[in-house]
Amino acid sequence: MAINARLELRQSQQLVMTPQLQQAIKLLQLSNLELADFVATELERNPLLEPGDNGERPEAAPEREREAGEAKTEGDPSASDEWVGSEQGTSEAANALDTDYDNIYPDTSAAELGRLDSTQLAGSSWSGAKGGGGIGGDDTNLEAFTSETLSLKDHLGQQLPLALSQPAERLVGQHLIDLVDDAGYLQVDMEDFCEKLGADREFVGQVLGVLQTFDPPGVFARSLAECLALQLKDLNRYDPQIAALLDNLDLLAKHDVAKLRKAIGVDAEELFDMINEIKALNPKPGLAFGSVQVQPVVPDVIIRPSSDGGWIVELNSETLPRVLVDRTYFTRVSRTAHSDADKEYLSECLQTANWLVKSLDQRARTILKVSREIVRQQDGFFTYGIQHLRPLNLKTVADAISMHESTVSRVTSNKYMATTRGIFELKYFFTSAIQSAENGEAHSSESVRYRIKQLIDAEKASAVLSDDGIVELLRSDGIDIARRTVAKYREAMRIPSSVQRRRQKKAQAQVA
Repeated sequence: MAINARLELRQSQQLVMTPQLQQAIKLLQLSNLELADFVATELERNPLLEPGDNGERPEAAPEREREAGEAKTEGDPSASDEWVGSEQGTSEAANALDTDYDNIYPDTSAAELGRLDSTQLAGSSWSGAKGGGGIGGDDTNLEAFTSETLSLKDHLGQQLPLALSQPAERLVGQHLIDLVDDAGYLQVDMEDFCEKLGADREFVGQVLGVLQTFDPPGVFARSLAECLALQLKDLNRYDPQIAALLDNLDLLAKHDVAKLRKAIGVDAEELFDMINEIKALNPKPGLAFGSVQVQPVVPDVIIRPSSDGGWIVELNSETLPRVLVDRTYFTRVSRTAHSDADKEYLSECLQTANWLVKSLDQRARTILKVSREIVRQQDGFFTYGIQHLRPLNLKTVADAISMHESTVSRVTSNKYMATTRGIFELKYFFTSAIQSAENGEAHSSESVRYRIKQLIDAEKASAVLSDDGIVELLRSDGIDIARRTVAKYREAMRIPSSVQRRRQKKAQAQVA
C-alpha cells in the first residue's frame, strides 16, 4: 500500500472548559467561609461590584445619580441604563458570556440570569434577628463580649520567674514552655532540643525537673505514665506499687486483672484501690485552661417541619453573599473612557460582575434543589430517626433532578444541613446499601451501625455478644451482613472486641 499525503475534513464534538465555566464549577464545591473569602476578593478587585443588603440596589452617590440623569436627558445612548443592559453588539469584549452552564445548571432560563433575589432564596433568617444591633442597641448580644481567658502558656510563664532566677535557666524554661501543647504535654526530642540551644543535657534536665512542679500538676510530661506519676507525686501517693502499675498501663487498658496482679504483686482489693486513684487523675491537665476556640458549623440549609406534616427546606440567608452590579457607576465611567484599553477593562469588569451575580444565584438554587431531593428521599430519617435512614447514592439524586452526578457531588461537599435532629453534612445522607435477609428493602449502612451500637450497649456482663452473635441478631431483624463487616463497623466506632468488653465489665463490677 502506497503512503501518500492527503487532506481530510472531520467533524467532532468536545467540551471546552472556559475560565468562567471552571470558576462556576469551583464555586459549587466551596464552603460558605471559602465563598465569603472569594466574594470579598472580587469586591476588592472589581470596581463595578457592590455589597448588597437583602437584595436591594446599593445607593449611588448623589453625583452619580445626577450625572446619570444628565446622560439620559442628553440622549446619549452609550450612557443610559438601557444601553448597559442591552446585548452591546458594538463591543465584542462585552458580549454575553460564552459559558455553557447547562451541564451545571440545567434548569435555568435566560430570564433567571439577573441579580440574586435573596427574598426568594434566603427564606427566613437563621439567626432570627430583625435589626442591625450595634453595641448598645436593642439587639445586642452581651454573651458575644467575653473576657479574655488565660492560656496555659501564659499561666506557666507567670510561674517561670518565681521558680528560676538564672537567665540561662529562664531562657531554656521559656523555650520549653513554648513547646508545650494544649493538653500540657511536651512533645520534643531532648537530644535535638539540647543541640539547637547548645545546652548540656543535664542542665536542661534540671530545668525540666523544676518546670514539672508547676501548676497544674502533670504538665511538661512526655508520656501518659509520666503525667500520672507527676500528679501522684504532687498528692504524695507515688510508691513502688503505683510505679509498677504505671509501667503496665497497657495491661490496665486491656483490663487484664490477672496479669496486673502478677506484675505488681498486690491482692485484688488493693489493685482496685490503685485503679480508682488512677481514674481520679487528669490525663490532660492543660485543657483546664483557655485553648483555641472551635468555630461552630454554620448550616447552609435549614429544615423545619411544616403545618401539613411535611418539611420546609430553605437556605440560610446568613451564608448567602449578596453582591450587585453598580450599573450607574459603569455608565458614568464609560463616558470618560477614551482609550481602547480602558473600554476593554470596563467591559471585562462588567462581564465578570454579571457572571459572578449569576453564578451565586445559580449556586444557591442548585443547593436548594439538591437539598429538597435529599429531604424527599430521606423523609423517614427526619420523621423517625436514624433507624429509618435509607441507602442513597449520588446517581439516584442526580437522576431525580436531571443533573450530573459530579454536580451533585460538588454541591454536597462542605455543605451542612440544620435539622430537628442536629446538624449533618449533606454527604451524611448518602450511604451504602446492605441487603435484606428476606429479599426485602435494603438497609442503610449507617442505620446498621446504629443497630450494632444499640445491641452492644444493651448487653450484660454475663452475656457479652461476639461478632457472630451480633450477626445472628441482625439476621433475625432481616439484615444480611457478614461477620467481617460487623467487625469493621465495630472497629470504626472504636468499640473493643467481645473479650475486651467482657474484661472491662467484670472489672467495673468488681470496682463497684
